[in-house]
Amino acid sequence: MASVPAFMADDIYCCVCGNKNPSEFTLKYEKENFAVVVCNTCTHHFIPSYYRKKIEYTQYKNADVTAAVRAGNNWVKIQRHKLRFKFIQKFKKGGKLFDLGAGWGHFMLAGKELGYEVYGVEISEQPYLYCVNDLKLPVDHINFFDMDESKKFDIITMWDVLEHIDKADEFLAKCAKLTLPGGYLFLQVPQIDSYFAKRHKDDWKMMGLDHVNYFGKETITRILANNGYEVVAIKSSFEIKLFIMYTVLPLLTKLKRKSKESLREANTKITAGERQQYFNKFTKRPMWQLKLFVFIHNIIYNTLSALHIGEEMMVAAKKIDSK
Repeated sequence: MASVPAFMADDIYCCVCGNKNPSEFTLKYEKENFAVVVCNTCTHHFIPSYYRKKIEYTQYKNADVTAAVRAGNNWVKIQRHKLRFKFIQKFKKGGKLFDLGAGWGHFMLAGKELGYEVYGVEISEQPYLYCVNDLKLPVDHINFFDMDESKKFDIITMWDVLEHIDKADEFLAKCAKLTLPGGYLFLQVPQIDSYFAKRHKDDWKMMGLDHVNYFGKETITRILANNGYEVVAIKSSFEIKLFIMYTVLPLLTKLKRKSKESLREANTKITAGERQQYFNKFTKRPMWQLKLFVFIHNIIYNTLSALHIGEEMMVAAKKIDSK
């Protein structure tokens, strides 16, 4: 690995250990529109701020995606999220749950069905409107850093959120202020030390400009400990829905085009609406077939998780008593 070029070193900062010394970072991957560097102090992988200045998330979903989501099958989506609740219920079977980055709201909908008192925030307008108008969920359209810290929760969840956050340390510090004593934080992030990440390297489909942080087991444990949480469990996660939308669909698209481009390159040419529409094809079947699909899906998911096969990890972390 090479030294970090001067233009990338500007304002370089590791959110895990606080390292700011440009000479203590190395260049891991350099692509056309982004690069991944490694902190020599703690091994955290991330995209330097030089590239991240080009992106923002307030409107990353449009009306076409909303229409595709609306046409989907909510029952199937809720079943998928109930797998996450099986993980959560090992530690907390009820209480006030705050979903940070609520997305389209189906996780919150599953939590409501299971008896949790749910609340969420979503910065993107279209998912927020869908949550409020279609699903009738208590979701606010605000920036998390502007959220009232007098609110307290037994559980905070964030699914595929922390990898997008430039100031992940400050983000988690605010989470800790909102977590009640004895409460938990549950999150899912792409795992840089997973089998898939190691195999595909810079062609890993999880790697791209929109993902700033690439945590491994050690670095996620360290950043959570630095911000008031003790990791109590880490579980491999292989999302079948994401596999269908981000692996099966691009492969079929490549075959149709007879293209020699990489899977990551093929992925960049597929819109979010097209992905959702493709997934919808799997869910427009008779209920008995859908129940069979969910049953088989859960067996595959749990088996892969037990074998530690996945490209993401679910993490359970308990709020540390500050006394």
